[in-house]
Amino acid sequence: MRYGWLNLYYVFVFATIPLHADLPVTATIAQQHALPVDLGSRPKGDDWPCFLGPTRDSRSAETGILTRWPAEGLPIVWHRKLGISYGIGTVSRGRFFQFDRHGNMARLTCLQSETGEELWKFQYSTDYQDMLGYNNGPRCSPVVDGDRVYLFGPSGMLHCLLAVDGQTLWKIDTEQEFGVIQNFFGVGSTPVIEENLLIVNIGGSPPEDQQFGRSNLDRVGGDRSGIVAFNKYTGAVVYSVTDELASYASPQLATINGRRWCFVFSRGGLVGLDPSSGVVDFYYPWRAAVRDSVNASTPVVVGDEVLISETYGPGASLLKIKPGQAEVVWSDQKRRANRSMATHWNTAVHHEGYLYGSSGRHSNNAELRCIDWKTGAVQWSVPRLTRSSLLYADGHFICLTEAGDLLLLRATPEQFEAVATVQMKDPEAPSNPLLEYPAWAAPILSHGLLYVRGKDRLVCLELIPQ
Repeated sequence: MRYGWLNLYYVFVFATIPLHADLPVTATIAQQHALPVDLGSRPKGDDWPCFLGPTRDSRSAETGILTRWPAEGLPIVWHRKLGISYGIGTVSRGRFFQFDRHGNMARLTCLQSETGEELWKFQYSTDYQDMLGYNNGPRCSPVVDGDRVYLFGPSGMLHCLLAVDGQTLWKIDTEQEFGVIQNFFGVGSTPVIEENLLIVNIGGSPPEDQQFGRSNLDRVGGDRSGIVAFNKYTGAVVYSVTDELASYASPQLATINGRRWCFVFSRGGLVGLDPSSGVVDFYYPWRAAVRDSVNASTPVVVGDEVLISETYGPGASLLKIKPGQAEVVWSDQKRRANRSMATHWNTAVHHEGYLYGSSGRHSNNAELRCIDWKTGAVQWSVPRLTRSSLLYADGHFICLTEAGDLLLLRATPEQFEAVATVQMKDPEAPSNPLLEYPAWAAPILSHGLLYVRGKDRLVCLELIPQ
């Protein structure tokens, strides 16, 4: 009986692995559960292990940021050329995980977060082609949970790897497994971790709909795999719910009045469910009546209220959440000619009763706005910043425009107040910008270091001296 518990463990683990998952038998219990050694040397600050940060709202609790920026910008700690992708990486235990495409390989590169030194890489072959001519790289950020890192590629390949060396623990081709018909820009909804579950916006379709493509996407139906929860250790399907197709918004988790919630802003609207069981409480339709429209902005949760926003039609809506229902607090559908907030791919950031974000579908009509959370009333709006992304830290917003300009803004509803504006130059070619269009990923902050990316470059800046 000395090893009886070990035998029972393996019986449980391998009995729950689905046929489509791949878990190497060489992976030991110690390998699966031992945290990697922390390679970081900066004691202050927090890791940034998932999309939108540890609190999933693009807000950092770190303080002491530099507010007087020299003309050339913040000190550059390191910078690195990237492959093809749109997303920015994540930071955990002194490691920076970046997911890109190099040739016909989708590659996760693990770097030392403070130096940019390459530690290891993992890659797999891909033939993904974007339908509308955008780049063919990943859209999702890696998700780090303890000793594991999860990848969700643009063609639906889902991987679970060991964070210490990139060894594959399991993998699933979700496109094949669930009959996913390629959406306009492929897969772009970063999964979330809830306890022992990996919750993923899948959006599969039945066999009879596999004949349809982009031009007939409005005829594609669901097949009870809109939201799928996998056992994060084995890849086994725990539950699969809704007929909704996938969006580009990441699921959002929250505790409201003592109860856990998961909010998924799917292709057709907002789904509110119990993340542990998959029981759906409500569905709130919210989508533009345009075939090529997408929902891409992650829901924002404050207290017992949730705000969703899109840019192709109806704009934003604020909902009060109760078990079994969502009550409308305000809605842009009633003021279509003057929508409060119409976010595209960026997620707006809440601060002290106000919501800040880029509103507008195109570069030439996007405006950075501040609106009242409770009413949607616009407090201020600034044009010509193109489509931009925000990170809140220490009473300020770090704003990255899609052209690669970096701004420091005071977080105040009274007026737009720019403290600093910088266009970083390439140290090796000072006449060239360091970040090029499209800079579509929101900045991240971890242990005082600010990470930003443009078209093909990742830059690490020192925002908080230590």
